Amino acid sequence: MTTTYSLGWDIGGAHLKAAVINPDGIIIDIFQQPCPLWKGLATLHAAVNAILQALPDGNYRHAITMTGELVDLFDGRDEGVRQIIATMEGLLPNPGLLVFAGKHSLLPHHQITAAHYPDIASANWLASAGFAAQTVGEGMFIDIGSTTTDVLVLKAGNVQVQGYTDYQRLISKELVYTGIVRTAVMAVAQTATDEGHGIGLMAEYFATMADVYRVTGELNEAHDQTDTADGAEKTLQASARRLARMIGCDFYPGQLPRWQAFAHNLREQQVQKIRLACEQLSVNSGLSANAPIIGAGIGRFLAQQLAGQWARPYLDFSQLCQSSATTLNAADCAPAVAVGYLNHHLKQ
Repeated sequence: MTTTYSLGWDIGGAHLKAAVINPDGIIIDIFQQPCPLWKGLATLHAAVNAILQALPDGNYRHAITMTGELVDLFDGRDEGVRQIIATMEGLLPNPGLLVFAGKHSLLPHHQITAAHYPDIASANWLASAGFAAQTVGEGMFIDIGSTTTDVLVLKAGNVQVQGYTDYQRLISKELVYTGIVRTAVMAVAQTATDEGHGIGLMAEYFATMADVYRVTGELNEAHDQTDTADGAEKTLQASARRLARMIGCDFYPGQLPRWQAFAHNLREQQVQKIRLACEQLSVNSGLSANAPIIGAGIGRFLAQQLAGQWARPYLDFSQLCQSSATTLNAADCAPAVAVGYLNHHLKQ
């Protein structure tokens, strides 16, 4: 008898992620492929096919969510949603493709109309936060990824949503446009501390936060699938050299401690941006004192740090599900996991 799996896809502007869930509700594999969608739909074709070729034999029910409609390949968000759905319809062999449409949850692809596009666009955060809310009940969900951070209050098994669109969520602070890999250093700070001096940073694309976290020793290299700012290698010394450039300096190997201190200062400024958003959302939230911080995304070690500072319990997203995957952690690809489980439970 052929096994039927649920496969959740998260189609981003820079990465494609997928989670495979078996009939017992166990995640058996997780994939991430670089997918610089702004370069063209051929990148999505290549990434999807690479994952499909790596799947075990079996039948698959597919569910997708996305943020890739934002890339400047498309004239607008609605057009991006339309083209991504059409592309996935052509690439995935199962005719029962489901699309995550935010408040409407999963909809069959053939029922999708243009009226659904605003609910589909960049709704992956609601899939993962909703999964966490249903599992934990109450807490603050913080998903820190390569590019963005989502902060949501969970109460009584529901997500206390203040905004649904990216525009609304940037106002509410539920979306903080900062991440630990792709974000340019100049987008995180305008000044920093170096050797006891406050110094302005150059407004140039000389370095990214991947360089910061490589120098602090916290970057998992498997999570960095993006080109460096200068196209050079991804080594400790190369990252220190790029950071030095931000304040008009050259890097010399004997000065590594200087650039480690500099990186930690930049790191703290990014944490402060996330902390301020969390504090704003926690005001009048009514969260109990023992409500946990639920951390997701490849930068969730920062969420764990914040939980410690606030003396709140920390719960990793991976603890909310069962997984035998040996490639990536379920928390690394929370939206793909979440739509995979939505699909799995829909068919039970």
